[in-house]
Amino acid sequence: MPSALILIADGTEEMEFTIVYDTLVRAGVKVTSVLISPPSDTSRGDEAETDAAVRCSRGVRIVPDISQSQLGASSGKYDAIVIPGGLKGAETISQSSFIQVLVKSFHDSGKLVGMICAASLVAKTSRLPRQPLTSHPSVKEQLDKDFEYREDSVVTRLNRLPLPGTAFPFAFALVEKLCGAQKRSEVIGPMVFPPGTVL
Repeated sequence: MPSALILIADGTEEMEFTIVYDTLVRAGVKVTSVLISPPSDTSRGDEAETDAAVRCSRGVRIVPDISQSQLGASSGKYDAIVIPGGLKGAETISQSSFIQVLVKSFHDSGKLVGMICAASLVAKTSRLPRQPLTSHPSVKEQLDKDFEYREDSVVTRLNRLPLPGTAFPFAFALVEKLCGAQKRSEVIGPMVFPPGTVL
């Protein structure tokens, strides 16, 4: 069974988090959400971190599975890392030195790295090599000099690095990379999208 980490911080875009989490679980992926707190945030103790809910960009509260400190060295056992957007959450996650090292190690070892919307900032702060990338328009200027910026909904590089797009197509791209095209079709069918929906 493939496994994936999905990161979350105060200000994460809830649709991008929940749609990706839900879609991966439907595909049989073992998903673990990880709370990333700002470096200066001392209000959350290590043991209490996952007892408190994250307040997402539209006010929805989500309780993560584990904290960054609980993840520790076990991060290497996962097949993918996914970073949702939401500008405030993406900034917190992109500024974490732990996440920068983690994302670079996933990328360099050929594991799946997925970033959606403003989370593409993590590609820059993690110093990933120049490659095709897209993002929310609000962060385009911070990325287009260092990457091959594209306006596509979902950008993929080789078979290991889907980058941001809209939530459902992005989630289905991740499913296909982790579980194959047949599983992608199996997951899309029961979700009953309106005819003509581009996925």
